[in-house]
Amino acid sequence: MIQFEAVSKRYAAGRDGLRDINLMIDAGEMVFLTGHSGAGKSSLLKLIGLLEKATRGQIRVDGRNLGRLKGKAIARHRSRVGMIFQDHRLLTDRSVFDNVAIPLVVCAYSHQEIKRRVRAALDKVGLLGKEKTSPETLSGGEQQRVGIARAIVGKPPVLLADEPTGNLDPELSAEIMRLFADFNQVGVTLLIATHDIALIKTLPYRILTLNKGELSADSMNLHA
Repeated sequence: MIQFEAVSKRYAAGRDGLRDINLMIDAGEMVFLTGHSGAGKSSLLKLIGLLEKATRGQIRVDGRNLGRLKGKAIARHRSRVGMIFQDHRLLTDRSVFDNVAIPLVVCAYSHQEIKRRVRAALDKVGLLGKEKTSPETLSGGEQQRVGIARAIVGKPPVLLADEPTGNLDPELSAEIMRLFADFNQVGVTLLIATHDIALIKTLPYRILTLNKGELSADSMNLHA
């Protein structure tokens, strides 16, 4: 499903974000990505989502060579990869419904299909009664769930989450992880970047560890 072959990412001034990454994530896996601040977690996720391109190496997602995609093919790829961010990136001048609908509007879905899919996504994250609410009036946990609903509304086969519980207390963090596990149960492939070692050590999933841009460990948590 997701394959990195000798992938490196170099930024301006010669700074290496990632160096010679080789990994394989199977379809339907739920995997955690951890490491120190600046280890390259966000860079790796951005490469998968085609928000950035690799400097060297090849990345394949569901058989697609990302380095060869252009124009509309890039847009199609992005529509198949849901992105969840720590800072939510919600538009405060729009309702919860309108925020979740954005990916569908961009893809020119019909009004009826948008309404159906947005309501279904909000129902999955427990916010069906908040459609007309402004994001500013929601709690941090609720805002994160709006971000998750926006990421899943297009039913992407891949979900990427960048520090999704970074601003949440332990109880809310565990709740968000249960949501991710639910998505994984229906076949969604998830890659979740997090600093929350204490939380992920309680969960029975694979853990990838980055150190200074290199993949330093790849292990299955057998103690959860």
